Amino acid sequence: MKVFFDECIDWRLSRETIGHELKTARQTGWSTIKNGELLALASREFDVFVTVDRNLSFQQDLPAFAIAVIVLRARTNRLFDLLPLEPELLASIPRAKAATVTYVGNRPHTAVRGRSERSISIAIDRGPPNRDVR
Repeated sequence: MKVFFDECIDWRLSRETIGHELKTARQTGWSTIKNGELLALASREFDVFVTVDRNLSFQQDLPAFAIAVIVLRARTNRLFDLLPLEPELLASIPRAKAATVTYVGNRPHTAVRGRSERSISIAIDRGPPNRDVR
């Protein structure tokens, strides 16, 4: 399949996405083009549009575009956070359907008063801090 990586995805992830014809926004010269126009261009040349932009499906009328959208849900768009999603991404590409969104990865941690839910649960599991009372 022909796969397009949005500019917000670390280009080094494309090295791991084997078995597909893949281009990045930088390779196509589309780095400065934004959402709607970018989807329209990509839908003419690609089968799948991969992004980390979780708001894309709310901002754009995806059924109007003849391209499947895969949203990678990672903590950040750094390669370190995206690499664990690669196996699921590779499995999702052939199953992705045009004009729909497929989510890859767990939901990112929700911030609660500046701390993620994960860090709060870890703090709860450890119990109260050990304080020496003299």
